[in-house]
Amino acid sequence: MMLKDRIGDKKAFLFDLDGTLVDSMWIWGRIDVEYLGRFHLELPDDLHSRIEGMSFSETARYFKERFSIPDSLEDMKADWNRMAWEKYTREVPLKPGVRDFLAHHRERGVRMAVATSNSRELAEAAIKAHGLQDVFDAIVTGCDVAHGKPSPDVYLAVAARLGAGPSDCLVFEDILAGIQAGKNAGMEVVAVEDAYSRYQEEQKRRLADLYITDYRELLSAG
Repeated sequence: MMLKDRIGDKKAFLFDLDGTLVDSMWIWGRIDVEYLGRFHLELPDDLHSRIEGMSFSETARYFKERFSIPDSLEDMKADWNRMAWEKYTREVPLKPGVRDFLAHHRERGVRMAVATSNSRELAEAAIKAHGLQDVFDAIVTGCDVAHGKPSPDVYLAVAARLGAGPSDCLVFEDILAGIQAGKNAGMEVVAVEDAYSRYQEEQKRRLADLYITDYRELLSAG
């Protein structure tokens, strides 16, 4: 039986945040340009591919080491939170069909959680901005575990919080590192279309168990 026909059997849905629940990946290119500009540095072409899947803390360490940033890791993360806060609370929309999908499955009693590489501050701000605080049973960030994506740590940690085994969980992700993290955790994965990772579409379709452009595609399945 295809995954789309088995979604109703899953007990827990685990969502990445950026590019998966909210359309926010566009923010970070602008922030990186502005932030590096403070140190008279230009954005390298390979930066985003290098940091894909890293936790907020891992990204800060990478920036500090690669660009010799003089600030502390905590100051760097605080700066990024400040630079992104307004966008996450006022400008970042939900991905197509998210609200309907979450409401439908919350009514069914499916447990849902967020597993993100972003900071807890920004994740909570985005969720609150869309009035979804009561939808999610847990938020786990890459900074809460030993290794960021594509390691399975964050998905295994959030599944444990929900008391769900890997086979009971369905992961929703938008980038290859995240899809691989879900697969490495022994879970089935739905790849979500996002403009930022559209160039990866063929690879995402191969690696994931299902590919969607709108969450409403799945409502008839569960």
